[in-house]
Amino acid sequence: MDVSLTMWLVTIAGLCALIAADFFIGRKPHDVSIKEAGIWTVVWIVLAGLFGLGLLLFAGGQPAGEFFAGFITEKSLSVDNLFVFVLIMAKFAVPSQYQQRVLLVGVLIALVLRAVFIAAGAAIIASFSWVFFIFGAFLIWTAWKLIQEARADEEDEEYEENRLLKAAEKRFGVADRYHGTKLFIQQHGKRVMTPMLVVMLAIGTTDVLFALDSIPAIFGLTQDPYIVFTANAFALMGLRQLYFLIGGLLKKLVHLSYGLSVILGFIGVKLVLHALHELGVHVPEISIPVSLGVICAVLVVTTITSLYAAKKQERAEAEADGKQSIDA
Repeated sequence: MDVSLTMWLVTIAGLCALIAADFFIGRKPHDVSIKEAGIWTVVWIVLAGLFGLGLLLFAGGQPAGEFFAGFITEKSLSVDNLFVFVLIMAKFAVPSQYQQRVLLVGVLIALVLRAVFIAAGAAIIASFSWVFFIFGAFLIWTAWKLIQEARADEEDEEYEENRLLKAAEKRFGVADRYHGTKLFIQQHGKRVMTPMLVVMLAIGTTDVLFALDSIPAIFGLTQDPYIVFTANAFALMGLRQLYFLIGGLLKKLVHLSYGLSVILGFIGVKLVLHALHELGVHVPEISIPVSLGVICAVLVVTTITSLYAAKKQERAEAEADGKQSIDA
């Protein structure tokens, strides 16, 4: 799809306006209710849907299909990211009324970093078509790794700060407590970071690790940088509200990693087939409608089986507790 510089600027300006509106509406620190999170989650999904319909009307079915496939894939991968966000919030003991501010700024940092990844990925793909082999192999390996991690069922998982965070803490120092929404304070005559800034950086920079699989995944669905960027933007911008909406549901999505591994493996195979096709090898290519159907089907099945397994586990635990009470 041929996108002019003007369209890029209009799109970025529109996204910035939406982000600004989201920021000012929720600028006062407060505990986010399920109702508020639900309303804003629906708003962001509707906005993504309207953008996709706009592509359908003005650019055709192919770009629209690529956007919806990319958006759903990125959204599903973002849900998996929420598990780590929960660990980060617990690690830094973020007060509940400040969590929405932390997520907003952290997601903005993530969006900027992803834009850099997308630009780099687009430039590499434009110059070296064989990179699809690398992206495909990486996604297949990531899919296998997700399955291994899911089977390991590590309950004692704990967030560990990355080197960038450790270096920043060592260079600037960190205050011993939160000071509202302030990012820096004067302590003992020295300007130091607050835990608020540290956790924002943790959310934003940790997303770089997630981008290592999500960016190749969406490039497996479309090579259009405009669609890749907008799909990522809409998926990330609704992540804050989704955190509060399904926070309690995350533990019940016990099969999510299996579903994501199937999706990543499927897109990895699609990339390898596309790379072979680019080299002139006559192999079947997977169309966008097929990709969209597979992704949606996997997510629906994964959600249903996860909720069934979680309910079965709760029933077994309740029966075990009842039996212990009788024996006592």
